[in-house]
Amino acid sequence: MKKIIALCIAASFSSLAFAAPETYVLDTNHTKPRFEYSHFGYSTQSSRFDTVKGTITLDRAAKTGSADVTIDATSVDSGYPVFNGHLQGEDFFDTAKYPTITFKSDKFKFDGDKVVEVDGDLTIKGITKPVTLTVTSMLCMPHPMMKKDACGANATTRIKRSEFNMGKYAPYVSDEVTLTIPVESMKQ
Repeated sequence: MKKIIALCIAASFSSLAFAAPETYVLDTNHTKPRFEYSHFGYSTQSSRFDTVKGTITLDRAAKTGSADVTIDATSVDSGYPVFNGHLQGEDFFDTAKYPTITFKSDKFKFDGDKVVEVDGDLTIKGITKPVTLTVTSMLCMPHPMMKKDACGANATTRIKRSEFNMGKYAPYVSDEVTLTIPVESMKQ
């Protein structure tokens, strides 16, 4: 009888541990936000940011979460160094004045155990706008190489760059930009 009681107490504590919020640190090697836009209608161009840091907190039992992400705007990579400098200029990211882009959220929407939407505030060039990220895939499991719990997701949203004082050349270069954010993170 004592073994059954001890087992029940242990099970209670383990379920409480699962219910606690878990904080994950972004894996900077596998978190590379990118943006795409139409270039004069000829093609869809894509660039990315190479340096990102931040944390994501998940409480899967309570179906809540938060995110605090900072993107180094000076790490923009179009694949062409001269154009990277153009993107960092005053007409676009103006990295001399605004070296970072931030996303902050405390509104996660779950469908079962998976996050399907994240509502938050995106700040570019000192201008903050609400955005909704649609999470197209999500997986949390032990990382096979790192031997730690890890979570990964892909999220996407669309913004108008003119709303962030970056509308130069619109509509020839599309005002609407698709942001795609692949995220991998390790439990702290």
